[in-house]
Amino acid sequence: MTGARKGGHHKSWRLERFFVFLRENPMPEMKTLRILLRPLAMLVCLLAAAGCTISYKLNGAAIDYNVYKTIYVSQFPIRAALVYPPLQQTFENELLDYISRNTRLRTVESGGDLQLEGEITGYSLSPQAVTEDAYASKTRLTIQVRVKYIDNKQEGKDIDQTFSAYRDFDSSEMLTDVQDELCSQISKELVDLIFNATLGNW
Repeated sequence: MTGARKGGHHKSWRLERFFVFLRENPMPEMKTLRILLRPLAMLVCLLAAAGCTISYKLNGAAIDYNVYKTIYVSQFPIRAALVYPPLQQTFENELLDYISRNTRLRTVESGGDLQLEGEITGYSLSPQAVTEDAYASKTRLTIQVRVKYIDNKQEGKDIDQTFSAYRDFDSSEMLTDVQDELCSQISKELVDLIFNATLGNW
């Protein structure tokens, strides 16, 4: 029994020395593997960085900020037959905030490398889901905005386009009770459409 224990002790001691030797003297194959893995790791990092750049271009405005640094956003007066005065401020604030959050362009009071001008041309109500007894259970609020997008650095990129968006609400509700919320929702959608057609369309 004593001999067996002594043999086991020697085996354990030899294994420990073997692992110590491996740590202090890595095999040539391991060194070669490390050398091969280094450029692979660098390549993965480069691909990851490139992926981030592509993602940024797809999710935001892929603007060349070496060329475009400023943007002028005019007021958008209401030219519709039906006028709701707070709408102008709601829309303009949403537009400026969206540009600020999604680009690095600096807004200026006049001129600008890029310009966004326009007017609110439509603000209308129409019945929806009319039943047989001529009762409309829903009413639709539609807002239209005409936008002129001017690129002062490159020709052929100007846009003159009208954008439209709407929201439905129950006819049992008073317009005055839901008007502010509806205008906010519609303005957000309009700004998204305008941005994608202008600053986001590169």
